[in-house]
Amino acid sequence: MKPIKLFLAALMCMMVSTAAFADDIPIPVEQLPAVSKNYVYNHFKGRSIVYAERDWDSYECRLDDGTKIEFWRDGSLKKIETYSTGNMPGDCMSESIGAYVNGHFPGCVVTKIERKGYGFEVELSNDIELKFNHRGVLIDIDD
Repeated sequence: MKPIKLFLAALMCMMVSTAAFADDIPIPVEQLPAVSKNYVYNHFKGRSIVYAERDWDSYECRLDDGTKIEFWRDGSLKKIETYSTGNMPGDCMSESIGAYVNGHFPGCVVTKIERKGYGFEVELSNDIELKFNHRGVLIDIDD
């Protein structure tokens, strides 16, 4: 009888811990951190948040044009992905990154920008990935 109780207790603990770290829980837009909402309203003028969710370490929102924006738990930017070309505002990245893209890849637009430990990863509409350090200096190209 004791092994059964121990097994049931262990099973219950696993179920509770799984629920505590559940992924992608839809939330009202109002529950996004103020920093995140301000970022969207300042950089994506004329677009509105139509969906929001939280994960154990981040928030995600979708805009009415299909753009997906992820924020860390503290509300700071994690990643922006666009699904239609040309709708990434230029002020979402540093001037040096924008200048590099415009100078070396004319006709291409940024479809994704993500903060990484080394700096930023930028994906272009031609599927080339550029990696920049925190100062906006190119450190790698993946094609």
